[in-house]
Formats: sequence, structure tokens, C-alpha cells
Amino acid sequence: MASIKDVAAEAGVSVATVSRVLNDHPSVSADARARVLAAVETLGYRPNAVARSLRTDQTHTLGLVISDVMNPYFTELARSVEEEARALGYSVIIGNADERPDLQDHHVRNLLDRRIDGLLVSPTDGGSPLMLDAVRASTPMVFVDRWIPGVDVPVVRADGQAAVRDLVAHLHGLGHRRLAIIAGPAATTTGQERVAAFREALHAYGLDLPEDYIGQGDFQAESGRRVTEGFLDLATPPEVVFAADNLMALGALDAVRARGMRVPDDIALAAFDDIPWFVHTDPPITAIAQPTGELGRAAVRALVDRIEGRPPQSVTLPARLVVRRSCGETAPPERPAPPERPASPQPSPVTNRSQT
Repeated sequence: MASIKDVAAEAGVSVATVSRVLNDHPSVSADARARVLAAVETLGYRPNAVARSLRTDQTHTLGLVISDVMNPYFTELARSVEEEARALGYSVIIGNADERPDLQDHHVRNLLDRRIDGLLVSPTDGGSPLMLDAVRASTPMVFVDRWIPGVDVPVVRADGQAAVRDLVAHLHGLGHRRLAIIAGPAATTTGQERVAAFREALHAYGLDLPEDYIGQGDFQAESGRRVTEGFLDLATPPEVVFAADNLMALGALDAVRARGMRVPDDIALAAFDDIPWFVHTDPPITAIAQPTGELGRAAVRALVDRIEGRPPQSVTLPARLVVRRSCGETAPPERPAPPERPASPQPSPVTNRSQT
């Protein structure tokens, strides 16, 4: 493999001149620049990225800390982040927090030690001291999907409130009145937001959300199974279980089947976070779909804007209801078309709040 000294010898210039050309320094003559670039092409020289980062203080590397790599939602999010970053000239290092704040901090610390240019995080909690220290140190950062209330960091997220209202209206129209929810972790903004949206939507129809109909999950399948078992043991079980994420919905489905019951004949099931698997379950599951790919791409663009000195913007995109057959629908309607991409990013209403 050719070295920078080999390039200098081939071009008949000093190593310093080669370095200036590779770093696009204006002090090099046109003739010397042409000879260096020709030598680079002839020898197939590739600059050492680590050495260059030490000189330029930029690694063209982004860090992404996701909440759970086993969750298909975050898998798709990570893929879209990597694709958009590559298109913009950046590489991505991914850390899986596995819904654990300690693992989140472990990955954040390691990524910062690797001198990444910026950090994308889907926080697992309300904000660890390490995360807040990184914000105070002006580390370029963007929150994606979840956020930390009161922290001035751009947020790229989906707004599911309208879709939850659509879901409750749909369930009410089917005749369901006893609706329960498997909630996500109370320490996460998405966990809080989805319960609040569900409660508000029920209230609009004069329906209550009793404490017995709120089960505390953790965005994992096992918690969905456990909570659903509790619902089924109630003297008056709910008619519908709404799982606040896809994995908890799959756990709920397992619990229903383990009792020898059927969805939707014995109990209806709906989910937040649509995934490709849901069309293959029996019955296919009615779900709220987030624009996951666009969220990942928008998050990268916002972070690169911050890194490259442009003002970043928070972005909020709409989620949508996808009706199938898990709630007693007699026939699935035609799948709705995806919402149009907004002409410009919309400021998120949550980035400057002190509370969710």
C-alpha cells in the first residue's frame, strides 16, 4: 500500500506539499496540485482517516444509540440513518442500549471517546448526568423518536396523537367500549405520550380509562404477555388491548393464544408501531404506523446541519392508522396512502418544554 512519502516522491514534491493538497490548502500552486493528484491516482493512495481526523478535528463519523436493536422499528430506523449518513459522506457507529440507561451511557461514553462528530440518541430515560454533560459541552446531538424534556436539543419524532384518536374512533365505531392499554416505560416520553393520547381520545367519547386497564410494560414482548394475562384475569376484562409498541403487541397475542382464545373473537388487539410481520399474523394486526425511514433520514440531516454550522431544526412527522382485521373488522379497507412529505421541517413543540 502506497504511503504519503511514495506520493511525494512520485510527484517530485515534499510530504508537506502532498498534505496541503490532500487537505485542500490554497497555498499550493496549480502545477504542484496537478502532479500530486496524478500521483495519488497512479499509486492508488488512500489517506489514513484516523491521521486526517487528528489534523482536521473531524472524523466524518456519527454515533447512533438506539433503544433496542431487536425491535424492528429501531432496526429500520438504524438502516435509514446509515443510508442517509453514507449519502452525506459520514459513517455510523451504532450502540444498542437494550432499554437500559446504564448501557445507553456506556455507548455514549465510548462514542464520545472515539471523537465522533455528532450523536443521535433515542433516550431510554429522562436524562442521565453523562447525557446532560454532553449537551452542556455543546456536543452536536439530535434526539430521535424520544427526547428529554427541558433539554435544548433538536428532536426528530412522529406525532401519534391524531393516529391514536383515529384508532379510538375506529374502535368505538366497531362497538368497543372497554379499552385497555399496555403502556411503555413511564421514564420515556413515548411511554408517557401514548397513554396520555389514549386517555384523551377515550374521554372525547365519554369513556374512562380505569387504572385496571393500564398495564405497565417495558417495550418488550414478555411485558406484553404478562400485562395481557392480568387483563384477562379481571372480573370484567377489556374488549380491546392496545399495545403501545409492536413487541408488546406480539406478547399480548401470545398470551391470548395461550388461553385458547382468539383475536378478535374473544378480545381485540391493536398496536402502536406497525411492522411488516403484522400482515402475516392471523388475523393481521391493526396498527399505527410511523414514517420510520423518513425519521431516520431527517435526524441525520438535522445532525449534519449542526455539525457543519447550519442551524438545525426539530422535525415532527405524522403517524397514521392502518386498519386490518384484529379488532373485529369485517373486511380490511384499502391501505391508506402514506402522508405527503412536508415541504419544510416543522418545529417540534416539545424541545423547549420543561415537562412532557
